[in-house]
Amino acid sequence: MRRIVGPGLPLILWIWSVYVKLNAEAQRCDEVLASPLPYSAFTSSSVLAADFGAGYAKLNRRVGNGGWSPLDSDRYQWLQVDLRARKQITAIATQGRYSSSDWTKHYRLLYSDTESNWKPYRQDSNIWTFSGNWNSERAVRHELQHPFVARYVRFVPVDWSEEGRIGLRVELFGCAYWADVISFDGQGVISYRFRQKKMKILKDVISLKFKTTKGDGVLLHGEGQQGDYITLELRRAKLLLQINLGSNQYGSIQGHTSVSSGSLLDDDHWHSVLIERYRRSVNFTVDQHTQSFRTKGEFDHLDLDYEITFGGMPVSAKPSSGGRENYVGCMEAIHYNGDNITNLARRRKVDTSSFQNLTFSCAESRTFPAFFNSTSSLQLPGRTDADTVSVRLQFRTWNPSGLLFFTPLMPGGVEVSLVEGKVTVHIYIALGKNTRVDISSGSGLNDGQWHSVHFLALESIAMLTINGDEMSTVRAALPMQIRTGGDYFFGGYFPRTDLSPSQRSFQGCMQLIHVDDQLVDLQSVEQGMLGTFENVSLDMCAIIDRCVPNHCEHGGKCSQTGDLFKCACEGTGYSGATCHNSVYEQSCEEYKHLGRNTDTYWIDSDGSGPLEPFRVTCNMMEDKVWTTIVNDLPAQSSVSSGSRPEDKTVLTLNYSMSAEQVNAVTSSAEFCEQHVAYMCAKSRLLNSPDGSPSTWWVGKGNEKHSYWGGSGPGVQKCACGIERNCTDPRYYCNCDADLRQWKEDAGMLMYKDHLPVNQVVVGDIYRSGSEAKLTVGPLRCQGDRHFWNAASFNTPASYLHFPTFQAETSADVSFYFKTSASHGVFLENLGNPDFIRLELKSVTVVSFSFDVGNGPVELTVRSSTPLNDDQWHRVEAERNIKEAVLRLDKVHREACSAPPQGHTRLQLFSQLFVGASGGQRGILGCIRSLKVNGVTLDLEGRAKVTPGVKPGCSGHCSSYGMHCQNGGKCIEKYNGYSCDCSLTAFDGPFCND
Repeated sequence: MRRIVGPGLPLILWIWSVYVKLNAEAQRCDEVLASPLPYSAFTSSSVLAADFGAGYAKLNRRVGNGGWSPLDSDRYQWLQVDLRARKQITAIATQGRYSSSDWTKHYRLLYSDTESNWKPYRQDSNIWTFSGNWNSERAVRHELQHPFVARYVRFVPVDWSEEGRIGLRVELFGCAYWADVISFDGQGVISYRFRQKKMKILKDVISLKFKTTKGDGVLLHGEGQQGDYITLELRRAKLLLQINLGSNQYGSIQGHTSVSSGSLLDDDHWHSVLIERYRRSVNFTVDQHTQSFRTKGEFDHLDLDYEITFGGMPVSAKPSSGGRENYVGCMEAIHYNGDNITNLARRRKVDTSSFQNLTFSCAESRTFPAFFNSTSSLQLPGRTDADTVSVRLQFRTWNPSGLLFFTPLMPGGVEVSLVEGKVTVHIYIALGKNTRVDISSGSGLNDGQWHSVHFLALESIAMLTINGDEMSTVRAALPMQIRTGGDYFFGGYFPRTDLSPSQRSFQGCMQLIHVDDQLVDLQSVEQGMLGTFENVSLDMCAIIDRCVPNHCEHGGKCSQTGDLFKCACEGTGYSGATCHNSVYEQSCEEYKHLGRNTDTYWIDSDGSGPLEPFRVTCNMMEDKVWTTIVNDLPAQSSVSSGSRPEDKTVLTLNYSMSAEQVNAVTSSAEFCEQHVAYMCAKSRLLNSPDGSPSTWWVGKGNEKHSYWGGSGPGVQKCACGIERNCTDPRYYCNCDADLRQWKEDAGMLMYKDHLPVNQVVVGDIYRSGSEAKLTVGPLRCQGDRHFWNAASFNTPASYLHFPTFQAETSADVSFYFKTSASHGVFLENLGNPDFIRLELKSVTVVSFSFDVGNGPVELTVRSSTPLNDDQWHRVEAERNIKEAVLRLDKVHREACSAPPQGHTRLQLFSQLFVGASGGQRGILGCIRSLKVNGVTLDLEGRAKVTPGVKPGCSGHCSSYGMHCQNGGKCIEKYNGYSCDCSLTAFDGPFCND
């Protein structure tokens, strides 16, 4: 067995050094790239006239007519820059055409290595639209959030000057880029052999870039004879990283760890991968998205034998590793623990003997995809008055339904559509829809993967084949011979005729379209030489997987269409657009103050945090609320004896929740206790006062404790030893007298930082006649320090400050307040220009305002009664990438949806101010139970050291006294209230029993 050591300071320092190095390199990458290029490096979709040519579109230049303008100002125009070699692009800038009324207000960016298969620049999970110019002279520069590498860059105007037309001058900023490229054919692999036969690797840094059209294939693999391995492979166009640092010899601890990342990675574009491992801590980054995790098991080293291979499995791989496809595509910049593998391959310093033809270049894509949105249509010609309809194509989409193609017949028509994830064909033989033949095939075809469709209608037979599986071809007889109309409409159908398809649009991509068994030349379509199209993006597939990374929290299931995603939260215990908000209260104390009685409840101790909800029993007493957590050890469980003196019996207790959930309860409680009882007959307990303990218990954090119920830490005694009434005064426990008669040591364990009892190890049970019975009662905790954590703000300038609110894509804030003031700021955190603010705007209005970079947004809720009534009111605010929500007193609610395009990350840098901020008037009164992302901020602790703010807040009966029924009197307490029922005929926590 190997000892586990946490990553600690060395990992932090190592990651910091890598970050500093990369950041320094990024700062140096800011050279002017476009202006030094010749006129011929600039091309465009069209030009208004010769002196409006693309070559004049250089930033701050006035030659020609001062920039580029196309012949027509529409969304089909583009300006292209050929950088003559692949460059890293870090920033862009635009201007309007010099001294004119022509400029571009908004534009998109496409890039490519080969002047084909264009990739749109994406940011915040969307095809990004850049803000451009509002006059002809001022240059607008954008630093790219995600720098990219490309040779060709296209600017695509989407909005322009109302007074004039499209006008552009541009600049690109970045630096040179070079990397060795290797083409993998599915046969050859690179074998990197270690200097030693066996390697014990504590730290790994592996990076590479790849591009492929194949959705499956092994990118790298290494394994050892002890069962360790590391594998990175594509499965259904997603990357799967599998690591095993070793399992124990009994198999009870399994080391296999598997993590998936990325999606649609078979798009023939470059994707970057970085794997950083230090001991069991792993960062797995794919295209700027990082997943951090710890490997399973208990070992730290990766034991590999002989070699690690790139591009597939080695010949020496174990049979259990087989059955995987080798990688087909290109890789570049392969680095393994400091060694440049691609450079070593070029210099023949690694084994490449399995390659039949090792090439250091990457072939151009042979496909020419077309991207459709809900308003797209592509019309292509076919044979007229023929007796055969033959169409083949490949498509990928997230939408369950959509039109693949429609062709009119003479008379009638053929519609091939996707309906609820299956391909359905409707063949109308006559104008009336009474004569219709339907066939369908496939299922779940809206999974984002490429699928092929082949429809053939020949003479009196129609056939439909999905994904080339001829065995599953569906056939149907036609009542008459068909005659073709000659036109084929793909992705949309807009002509108004007597016969129209049931589906009218398609969102996704198509490629390799064949009509009448001829491959359609979509380049000719783009050049206007063949067919017509509307709102189709040719030579690109811009489909986005909006569920990777998954913004549905807490196990919510993500589903999507071409435009949006949604989260199904059923059965998770959470609600909201991203399953962020818990539907349960955070403690029994909160249930009591909702007027609930003793019962079993679900609680979620960290709200929107990672801990799952769990069930507890809430005992509502007159002056206290007890949270009870049971374990599975039966009362008076007999302790079995060992066969040897050194044998000990271990009794393990399992609770109805995880250790983290139990710890959340104990940490927030004011007091906890757990009853333990040891019945003995000739079985010593603590062996006190002088011997080492025969029995001990293990509590929180696996700490060993040798005191018993009724005693305390550091005192090896039982309750009778504290009270000095043990059976034998020479000992501190009744059982330590070692008598044959049954005795008992029992009492409460009350040091909550040691609870709960997880194990009891019994040692003195092996002797003849020794017997013991053990009872460990439920864990009982009272109070909720978080619920009553409060501060009083005495002046309008009073404030508390806390660390910056971490709220990039999803965050929530909740608190209670009471005030007699008419307005004031509750809290604020600033960024540039981002901010978040909650405030009382008037005596009846609470406001939640924020800015994530798209402009300020404000939500307000209005109460029907004044809020400055000196009673407690609850505010809950949430903001995620789909919506923002503000709730008041669980009654009033206001929400707004996030814009479909734009920034989604809330980036803040100042401290979080509670109360007055930035010269604004702070709230006068009390704030309590302030929770940020489910974590309670310690208002009381910070108030103790802050002038103008006092810890705690009095006056709870004004808000909760209504729960005292039947004449019961509300009694104020520092943390809460209780109901005095002594002058009533009733009992119970609310005088209603």
